[in-house]
Amino acid sequence: MEIFKSIILGIIQGLSEFLPISSSGHLVLAQKILKFNHSENMSFEVFLHFGTLLSVLLFFRKDIFEILNSLWKIKSRNENDVSNRKIALYLVISTFTTAIIAMPLQSFFEQIFYNIYLVIAMLAITGTIVFFSDRQSKSQIDASEMGLLRSFLIGAGQAMAILPGLSRSGTTISISLFSGIKRTDAAKFSFLLSIPAILGANLISFDKFSAIKSDETIVYLVGGLASFVAGYLVISLLINLIKKRKLRIFAYYCWSLVIITSVCLILN
Repeated sequence: MEIFKSIILGIIQGLSEFLPISSSGHLVLAQKILKFNHSENMSFEVFLHFGTLLSVLLFFRKDIFEILNSLWKIKSRNENDVSNRKIALYLVISTFTTAIIAMPLQSFFEQIFYNIYLVIAMLAITGTIVFFSDRQSKSQIDASEMGLLRSFLIGAGQAMAILPGLSRSGTTISISLFSGIKRTDAAKFSFLLSIPAILGANLISFDKFSAIKSDETIVYLVGGLASFVAGYLVISLLINLIKKRKLRIFAYYCWSLVIITSVCLILN
């Protein structure tokens, strides 16, 4: 039964990590419903995120290779190489911003992670920012031309999205759209930005993985695999929805989930 629950949570993580609906918020709610207790130290959530990390690496392998290759050819004045080096710089700035804001607050975030009332509030905020960002029509700036300020703001948004219920992808994509970045570029930058963020979270929690009991190993692995498959399948879906300006359906979903969860808490 624990393996079945792990698969369910892995699928939820894979779908909700990239869709702007908050994977952390959904995991907290799902664990309440399933009464799944493997994640009290957050190591299970981090492991599920590792599955989605692999899905991003696989899906954007060509883009990642081109960025790394442009850094290798540091003297190249080829337009694509120059653009990719700029994107690499902005990814570093956003990642560094996330780290300096989030790391000092890590213990605090862990303490409040399972607060269901906080999850409800953050889901409402997620729905709001996604709804209004989707209405932006003047998004014409290439990611390679976003500048230092935009990359800083996106990194700060990602840091705050550690709060359960506040979507990482929803926040970073919304900030990009509000600041005028092209819709497709906003999505791609958000996906690429998730790589160092998720990798860093796994490295920070590495000591917790060593404490996993042997009989829990298969539970973690199965959940991670389910997260990987679900995450890979949903990436192209989200990119298409962003292009067609249909992100607001996720705003309606978040608001509906807030209402349903609130009613359930009141009745219980």
